[in-house]
Amino acid sequence: MQPVVSPFSRIGSTAYRGLRTVLLSSALLATGVSGSLAQTVADDDNVATQQLNLPRDVTVFGKSDPNVRKATAIVNGRIITGTDVDQRLALIITANGGKVSDEEKERLRVQVLRNLIDETLQIQEAAANDIKVDKAEIDQSYERVAANFRQSPAQFDQYLRQQGSSAASIRRQIEGELAWSRLLRRNIQPFVNVSEDEVKSVVDRMNAAKGSDEFRIGEIYLSATPENQQQIVANARNIIEQIKQGGSFAAYARQFSEASTAAVGGDLGWVRPVQLPDELAQAAAEMQVGQIAGPIGVPGGVSIIYVMDKRKVLTADPRDALLSLKQLSVSFPAGTTKEQASTRAAAFAAQVKTIKGCGQANELGGKIGADVVDNDNVKLRDLPPQLQDILLNLQVGEATPPFGSINDGVRVLVVCGRDEASSAAAPNAEQIMAQLEEERVNKRARIYLRDLRRDAVIDYN
Repeated sequence: MQPVVSPFSRIGSTAYRGLRTVLLSSALLATGVSGSLAQTVADDDNVATQQLNLPRDVTVFGKSDPNVRKATAIVNGRIITGTDVDQRLALIITANGGKVSDEEKERLRVQVLRNLIDETLQIQEAAANDIKVDKAEIDQSYERVAANFRQSPAQFDQYLRQQGSSAASIRRQIEGELAWSRLLRRNIQPFVNVSEDEVKSVVDRMNAAKGSDEFRIGEIYLSATPENQQQIVANARNIIEQIKQGGSFAAYARQFSEASTAAVGGDLGWVRPVQLPDELAQAAAEMQVGQIAGPIGVPGGVSIIYVMDKRKVLTADPRDALLSLKQLSVSFPAGTTKEQASTRAAAFAAQVKTIKGCGQANELGGKIGADVVDNDNVKLRDLPPQLQDILLNLQVGEATPPFGSINDGVRVLVVCGRDEASSAAAPNAEQIMAQLEEERVNKRARIYLRDLRRDAVIDYN
């Protein structure tokens, strides 16, 4: 399982530390997420309903047709067109390899419009505070996105048009993220304080938790009210189904999550269960790496979480070892059958068994016509899970069994060196302080955006 690269930003990257635009391309190209699905929807809290003083028996005067989906809006005078929605939607469809049903497209279209409204409110509020993102800065970020696709900006423009999107759509998203992060940095961050006693308390808790489980979590957070809870839960389930069918968790987090970590694909970073809301902590504790759970009821809405990795707090992890490897590979001629490939792979495996350490790898490669490539400082954790399990138990000089495919050829890895992982150190006081500040900034940012929505004049067309 390849980890994917997401108002709960408890440990992950902050909205106010600047845009990481290159992650957009990773989100669009990310591989699908698989894993078992756990759904534990928490019961609604009745406090909000009681505050509204709603009657128990409700008579609805008039009709609300759920099949009528309005695709455009005017937000405080700024028009969001159907084309804006279509082009942003195309990015999501691209992330799913185009495999989105017509019914799902309509659901996604509604959510995309909501996201565009929030984005517009954020840009407008930044402008009202004399914050303007220069075109040159947007251009630089856009160039980094294009470079991540190994394309020039002009080539990337053409690629986006072929996908039914546009450069303008991504540029608008870049502008919104930059403008909002600067607004938070000016209006919220200076008023967030963390004391030394709070930092010391965190350090003490981490030392006390040494050896306990720690997770790297991805989250998609969707806000909900008692009135629209059922609809939001249905939307969350649809997102999960799309991810299970091969969609990118990071892409969905970037487009739909209402947490500040949406800009980094929903990545919360490494967290312990006690750092999560009880509902998420309970779910994470029961999950394996690669699993998705949700929708999970949390204060203010629902969350979808994805366990990207797992480790022990302040404990050396064998999978963090650095390896020096030699790769020997042979390719198959065009038209090779499965039986022929198996025969060739078996012969290759027998020849590799004669290797006595990496010193003989180049010599053997020359004899059997194999390509030999050196790979130094490879972190074991970054390799495919199947290879991790094999390499964990290999000594220096030993080789893996052959692996590959008819199209990619067959290869082996020979372990030439291993630097074992040292015991993990606790984050320093500065890092912990930044994490605590980040959490508080994000909580206030949620309230800020909620107030902007409440005061907005929105005309749906």
